[in-house]
Amino acid sequence: MTGAGSPGGPGIIQALKKNTKINLHIADANPNASGRYMSTDCSFHQLPMANSKKFIATLLDLCIKKKIYVLLPLVTKELFKLSTHKKRFLEKGIKVIVSDEDALFLMNNKCLLYQHLKNNKIDVPKFFIANDKDQLKEAVIKLNYRKVPVVIKPCIGNGSRGVRILDGNADRFDLLFNKKPTSIFSTLNEVITSIGKKKIPKILVSEYLPGTELTIDTIVENGVLLDCLIRTRTTINSGISTSGNFINDKKVINYINKIVSSIPGLKGPIGFQIKKSVEGKYLLLESNPRIQGTSSAALGLGINLPVRAVDQALGINLKKVKKISGISFIRYYQEAFYDS
Repeated sequence: MTGAGSPGGPGIIQALKKNTKINLHIADANPNASGRYMSTDCSFHQLPMANSKKFIATLLDLCIKKKIYVLLPLVTKELFKLSTHKKRFLEKGIKVIVSDEDALFLMNNKCLLYQHLKNNKIDVPKFFIANDKDQLKEAVIKLNYRKVPVVIKPCIGNGSRGVRILDGNADRFDLLFNKKPTSIFSTLNEVITSIGKKKIPKILVSEYLPGTELTIDTIVENGVLLDCLIRTRTTINSGISTSGNFINDKKVINYINKIVSSIPGLKGPIGFQIKKSVEGKYLLLESNPRIQGTSSAALGLGINLPVRAVDQALGINLKKVKKISGISFIRYYQEAFYDS
């Protein structure tokens, strides 16, 4: 498992360790990744960064030497390289839990994904795509800025970088004294001023969805939804769910099933975030073509998603889950200590 120091790494390590048949090796580019110090029975390996020319060769060599059968990446930037080179791993008997390259490319580009879903008559928020500052301004106004908030985000994102909710009617005093400095609320004028004369990346400009937000954890096999777990995002810290509860909603499952079946090449654990529109309809916010950090919360339902992803990669038939709702969870910080 790569990404041992990612926010979800420790929880996924604990989930994988619940299957005693798994001999777990963990890796990260950071030699002091949090997951390294969680357990003495997991071997830790330092890797080059995903953008390094040595990344694939180093990882492949490590897998061969340590007789690794399954590779589970948690780092988004690693997915594309691993998808491109997964045949090299497969030739050595190593299964990589990653979707096909074309599916990854589509899932990771919000603009292309929204356009794809719209073309396939699958509901998405109202949106425009802006290539420059003038188009950005024009799109924001078309979406009734000043009357309602408007969301902007880079087509290809990295965390929450570049994401803003533009609300010309927001209380600036409230934002200054009652919101944390990390608040993503802004105004069109502030954004245009920040851009200045610099070139911007391609931007998705979409309607603001004011309702309840849900996260969906799935396991997919060739366009078929094998698992679909829905959880509320009751509290969020830096974009990460810290509490919520699992619910059952057939309309949401049908919506996610439409999305999944429209994208060939999706395989393994795939995450989605959806939110309720003004009209009360759940629409897609984000997609994550990998296992999500908070997927370990499903252990409360007796469902071990990381282990199910490994079983799927090994060709083991997944037993139908019995319970998908009725459990709430809360996450907390925990320390790991090491000799400095």
